[in-house]
Amino acid sequence: QMRLVESGGGLVQAGGSLLLSCVASGRTFSIHDMAWYRQFPGKEREFVATISRTGDSTSYADSVKGRFTISRDNAKNTMYLQMNSLKPEDTAVYYCNAVLPTNGSTSFTAHWGQGTQVTVSS
Repeated sequence: QMRLVESGGGLVQAGGSLLLSCVASGRTFSIHDMAWYRQFPGKEREFVATISRTGDSTSYADSVKGRFTISRDNAKNTMYLQMNSLKPEDTAVYYCNAVLPTNGSTSFTAHWGQGTQVTVSS
């Protein structure tokens, strides 16, 4: 079974930094794109950043451009989100996402981690 485990969340002051990690296990050889999402209380989960299978293509939400950097190390089955210049409005639960071919079909399935809480104080 595919599994994504996130870590690195915590409490930081505005202007500080955090490094989030997402470690994948299971069918790691089949992972295509990966992404980070976040969810504010009472709001729908929103896109943060995505990275291609080889790591040579990335994109970011406008709200985090210039502050966050997504990367991956396939040898370690790990994706990262370096978060700098954090703001109180970045406070949310951050989720890891990975897209894999669905077993027994030609479709693709999105897998999610359990989420990690990031809290930024003013």
